[in-house]
Amino acid sequence: MRVVHCLVLLALSCFAAQSAVAAQLVKVGAYNFPPYVLKAESEQPQGLLPDLLALLNQRQSDYHFELVPTSVTRRYRDFASGRIDLVLFESVAWGWQNIPLSNLDLQVEDAEVYVAKAEPGRTQDYFEQIKGKRLALYSGYHYGFANFNADPEYLAREFNALLNYSHESNLLMVQRGRADITIVARSYLHSFERLFPEQRAQLLVSNKTDQIYHHEALLRPQAPIDSATLGALLQQLRSDGLLSKLYAQYQLRPAQPIAKR
Repeated sequence: MRVVHCLVLLALSCFAAQSAVAAQLVKVGAYNFPPYVLKAESEQPQGLLPDLLALLNQRQSDYHFELVPTSVTRRYRDFASGRIDLVLFESVAWGWQNIPLSNLDLQVEDAEVYVAKAEPGRTQDYFEQIKGKRLALYSGYHYGFANFNADPEYLAREFNALLNYSHESNLLMVQRGRADITIVARSYLHSFERLFPEQRAQLLVSNKTDQIYHHEALLRPQAPIDSATLGALLQQLRSDGLLSKLYAQYQLRPAQPIAKR
């Protein structure tokens, strides 16, 4: 019996090892971009991206999607060097134009809105002129009003921009009068207002958008998974109703298809 027991354990170990080998590792870049990723470098990152990777790993065994921390400025270099294979919830317009890649339409969108301090008599007209106002911006981000030029010196010189790495800090700067306008993702603003409902009345949110994110997945040419296979995995989640449920949780909306690069 002991021999049989040992043989069973050996067989199970071999099966587990074969399964681990069979699952191809896909390294997914993640940088702090709430609510998509929070605490990217921690042991337990939170947000939409970690939740989506968990779903992908639970629903199939051919690929293992692993979150790899990067930064908003370093992600291009990490992608080109092969440190990461894939970035999700991106756009080729955000500095990727000259980098070899394939893209996949994620069929979901978000938008960035202008936010100012709510004051008596202040209306939507306040957002008609951005130039000349003090802006609190997230360093490394690409903004529509600046033609997606993320150069810090350009933004500071042309738009009197103050740059940091926290949307919450930018909103607080607006509330305290240290900046006139900040720009945040609609999905982030929803999560901020949910956490701090008492602050909603202190903010004036624009009806117009700075840009609409039509999200894409970007894959490097040598990635272990191609766009067609990734698309099929996401379509299965979509068909099962899991993807729409996850997107709705983070206030993302369905989008019309875009052309493939």
